[in-house]
Amino acid sequence: MNSPSVSSKRNDRVNACPTGLNPRRMPDHIAVIMDGNGRWAKAKGLPRIMGHRAGVEALKRTLRLCNDWGIGTLTVYAFSTENWGRPGDEVNFLMALFERVLQKELDSLQQEQVRIKFLGDLDLLPPGLQQSIGEATELTSANKGIHFNVCTNYGGRRELVVAAQRLAARSLKGELDPALIDENVFSGELFTAGEVDPDLLIRTSGERRISNFLLWQLAYSEIHITDVLWPDFDATALREAISDYQSRSRRFGALDPIDSDYSDNS
Repeated sequence: MNSPSVSSKRNDRVNACPTGLNPRRMPDHIAVIMDGNGRWAKAKGLPRIMGHRAGVEALKRTLRLCNDWGIGTLTVYAFSTENWGRPGDEVNFLMALFERVLQKELDSLQQEQVRIKFLGDLDLLPPGLQQSIGEATELTSANKGIHFNVCTNYGGRRELVVAAQRLAARSLKGELDPALIDENVFSGELFTAGEVDPDLLIRTSGERRISNFLLWQLAYSEIHITDVLWPDFDATALREAISDYQSRSRRFGALDPIDSDYSDNS
């Protein structure tokens, strides 16, 4: 796929960045754990399914904002491998909702040049949803806008196991020398192969855990926790998350020269 140049993306950010944010320090990749749909509905005396519907609107809003603000990639946790343990009626509703929304929004995704991919064990999803996923993925594969990754039937530990199994199979076939397996080779077998790792993880509803999400990819991500429930997540909440990210000093395990006890200033 031909991607926009770095300078083009930078110019887009300068032109679209909201007031108060540094356009040259915007995250390239934002990951989101969308939490709080059920609590939002309960607080309003509504059934849980209404919370999920409101959550879809929040997702559409967030995707549009990220696209407008020049964010390169948005990855969201839509349905985990553990979510199959929810009541059957809720799971069936979510599967139908995913399919309906995908079909309804596909034209808009195409018009806005969004490239959508679904990450996870997709073979276990309902056949109709699998077909819609395949069609959307193929139709948008050459788009040059934001990369939109939807983690569906996804589990971070499962992803690592699958990657290890693939590498083991290649080694047994004589296609890969185990001694040559490094971080780059391993990451190439993950569902996110080809994407940069997230710079910023946002979790809504105040929970302070990563819940088996992107265990490899979040190694050096900045984490922003907000008490905002996912259906209420809006431009203000996203701007606050990015502002928090921009206030951090990202050292990736090293030291800032000005903070180092070993700096040679004497």
